[in-house]
Amino acid sequence: MKSQHLLITGRVQGVGFRDWLVYKATRLGISGWVRNLDHNTVEAVICGEDDAVDQCINLCRHGPASAKVSAINITNTPPPNQTGFVRRGSASTQL
Repeated sequence: MKSQHLLITGRVQGVGFRDWLVYKATRLGISGWVRNLDHNTVEAVICGEDDAVDQCINLCRHGPASAKVSAINITNTPPPNQTGFVRRGSASTQL
């Protein structure tokens, strides 16, 4: 079991990235969540079997057809408290 925090940057907002990731993660049996942050960044926590998480990360390197991912920052994180994969509302990182 692996749990990863992803910060995905590039043209990842306004292209359906969150809905796309909910669909892909659900099909892979992954738990977690995804949301938009400021500055063309999508944040996600993905948790599941090692192979499924690795496959999900590889899918995120490209995203949906109209996305253009420039980078993914990946760190280990505690597993989420819920089962299933959900889309969260956008969050502001500005203070």
